[in-house]
Amino acid sequence: MELKQLKYFLCVAEAGSFSKAAVSLALTQPVLSRQVKFLEEELGEELFYRNGRGIVLSAAGQILATHARDMVDIADRITGEMAARRATPSGKVVIAMPPSIGWVLTVPLVQRCRAQYPEISLHAVEGFSGHVLEWLATGRVDIGVVYNAPRHPTLLTEPLLEEDLILLGPPGDPAGVGDGPITAERLAEVPLIMPARPHGLRMQVDHAMTRIGVTLRIEHEMDAMASTLGLVEAGVGYTILCYAATQPHIAAGRLRWWPIEAPHLTRQLMLATATQRPMTAATRLVIKLIRDQVSDLCWTPAP
Repeated sequence: MELKQLKYFLCVAEAGSFSKAAVSLALTQPVLSRQVKFLEEELGEELFYRNGRGIVLSAAGQILATHARDMVDIADRITGEMAARRATPSGKVVIAMPPSIGWVLTVPLVQRCRAQYPEISLHAVEGFSGHVLEWLATGRVDIGVVYNAPRHPTLLTEPLLEEDLILLGPPGDPAGVGDGPITAERLAEVPLIMPARPHGLRMQVDHAMTRIGVTLRIEHEMDAMASTLGLVEAGVGYTILCYAATQPHIAAGRLRWWPIEAPHLTRQLMLATATQRPMTAATRLVIKLIRDQVSDLCWTPAP
């Protein structure tokens, strides 16, 4: 027994004629008659009988009509509720990103999502880009925001932006970096606080310096951004990060920054999802919110 057969049956019962019902349903009469016949064969009962003015429900047909109307009504309500769900997406969406991005992206993203899609619940977790990619592969998270994601058949990636890496230090500049951009040769003399290998940022900076024969002076290794910035503010050393992650500290006068040149260092911020994980309507909307929020943030320092 199929839902469409019940709908056809009810239409015939209301029209009192196979020909009128066929016109209403945009079907040929033989097709409609065959569908009603399938119902009668399945139920083992005749559902209609003819009188002088057309067809009327049999006793069995009256019983079926009562239940069929309820079943069709329930199906219509389910369809309507599913359509409303699509129109108002809901559910939990898990996002993962490095601390340097979570620092500036999470709060405005949650605020924007709450204002536009109150039925969507965001769950944000922080981890290094390598960990985020692992979480995507295992299905722990729905969306990843990462740096320099590799090409992989299980990943769907898109670039969000390319940002410069800058040198950050205490306002008093105890190492005497001075004014203007800093070169790799001068950078090698500055005491640095950097994440340990295999952190993506550390690997990228090390590779760039190795290519030009420069060895950096890494005095402390910290895999926690808050601790790194706290040490820099305290005058223990300098670090290399992106501007957006530290803009509040710079604006408050707690940190000073210098452009890095020769080589010019950049990182590509990317959005990643798992190809094998079905994407919900809520996830698609959150991805759009991330794009919008990234475009609104200040990623480049004023000259």
